[in-house]
Amino acid sequence: MVDLQQDVQYKTSDNAMLGRLGGRQPSTTTSPDVIKPAMTMLSSLVRSLPQFGRKWKPLEFSNPNFVRIPEYHKIEEETFPDYVASRYYLTRIGEVIKDRYQVVGKLGFGSTSTAWLARDMNYRRYVMLKISIQASSMGKQMDDELKMYRRMEQSPKGHLGRDSVRTLLDTFYVDGPEDKHQCLVHPPLFENIKAANIMLGINDDSVFTELEERELEKPVPRKEVDSNGRTIYMSQDLGIPSGIGVPVLCDFGSAVLGDQHHSKDIQPNIYRSPEVWDIYEGGSLFTGQDPEFQKYRSRAHLAEMINLLGPPPTSLLAQAALRDKFFSADGK
Repeated sequence: MVDLQQDVQYKTSDNAMLGRLGGRQPSTTTSPDVIKPAMTMLSSLVRSLPQFGRKWKPLEFSNPNFVRIPEYHKIEEETFPDYVASRYYLTRIGEVIKDRYQVVGKLGFGSTSTAWLARDMNYRRYVMLKISIQASSMGKQMDDELKMYRRMEQSPKGHLGRDSVRTLLDTFYVDGPEDKHQCLVHPPLFENIKAANIMLGINDDSVFTELEERELEKPVPRKEVDSNGRTIYMSQDLGIPSGIGVPVLCDFGSAVLGDQHHSKDIQPNIYRSPEVWDIYEGGSLFTGQDPEFQKYRSRAHLAEMINLLGPPPTSLLAQAALRDKFFSADGK
């Protein structure tokens, strides 16, 4: 249950701190249209500051009145062709990770990680947890994104693009039944227009509390998979915040350094050329699924492109480093 008395105390504390930071009552001549956005941003800043000795208490997410999805019905990450259940961390809504982050709800999923809204009880703020699949399945890729964030943190504080890159708040490992899982902690972002499109900063915490209240009162549908406690939750969308920040770049797992030479594919399979179709038509023009290996292969992707567009010109093949792997000497 939500402690209403505690919540009132926190709001009072926030108001008092606003006063200490220089906040004051607006004059009668100040436009409300100017005051409200400024106060929203300042309040969000205050909530992000450490509140020593005044931590949030864990909430009780024990409402049993949720829709149980049949075991035979594949949902979320189960729909990936190469899905292996044991690779994913057994995240449960309500669990407290590292004695600090309480999981509130699932925000999304991918082939190598899942994303969760969580309560940072130490700092009394909401964060996003990106929990990767087990380390042994990630290989070298496990540390690539973390290294990229570390490198960007070394950029000058006054760099013009610094506010347009997602901030890394914390990182650690959690132990799963078979292996450890990397967890990256970020500020939550808002997906504009459609999923996987444009990510924007959020200056309005009400969208997080609304999701939290929904989960307490009407828990999200889920699929209870096995006796080990593995549960697959349906992802939830955040509401439209009243305060939206600037576009933010994120997800640097496939990012590479620009001052080095690269000859390998650097983007996820789904974003390989020609990705323009995905942006404007909302579908995948090519799948790259190889019937022999039952997974994405470059040769299958190339074959689909040639089937639709015809063979590439010889002038283009002459520049290709891997032309002998896929084409004969006469370009067939």
